[in-house]
Amino acid sequence: PTMGKSTPVYREIEGLYLSYYFSDESVRSALAYKPRPDDVFIVSYPKCGTTWMQYLLCNIFSGGVPPRDAEEFVAKSPFLEFVGAQGAEEMTEAGRPSRPHLPFDKQPYSKEAKYLYVTEEPLRLLRLLLPPYEDHACLLLSRTVLSYQFFELFVEGTGECGDFFDTLLSWYAHRNDPNVFFLTYEDLKKDTASWCL
Repeated sequence: PTMGKSTPVYREIEGLYLSYYFSDESVRSALAYKPRPDDVFIVSYPKCGTTWMQYLLCNIFSGGVPPRDAEEFVAKSPFLEFVGAQGAEEMTEAGRPSRPHLPFDKQPYSKEAKYLYVTEEPLRLLRLLLPPYEDHACLLLSRTVLSYQFFELFVEGTGECGDFFDTLLSWYAHRNDPNVFFLTYEDLKKDTASWCL
């Protein structure tokens, strides 16, 4: 997919549309990762509440001790597609949460691992994803990208991380699996105290 005349925005790796922020090698390695029984995956489409859920889980696993800084926070629950299988395997703490943005059919899966899928109402999500992206290092679009061009990529399913609706439906089909917990950003906002306590 391109924006404007010929500026490439995303490329396809193993059927996934990703920015150039992710290396081909790391993505392919992540897709081949074999989950361990105590792995926890916070799965979502970008900007659907991943970081909020990441903070909650990191605090649970650390006994309420927050990370010292952003670097420690990211190290405790990295993007699987960014660090690859080796990065996930190097995490030694039990309950290592990683944050993939993958549809179910691409997600490294094990019946013993745990999966938290977080989604968001699509119109609100689209407003969050629209350019400019100055503060979001993962989404590296040019500042010249127009909103209508981005909207076209989103609707066509060729934007960052592919088709939102296909990803959502792929996980929704597994919402009753014993190792999958399906929730919405709106539920988190509606009853924040219950989710955080």
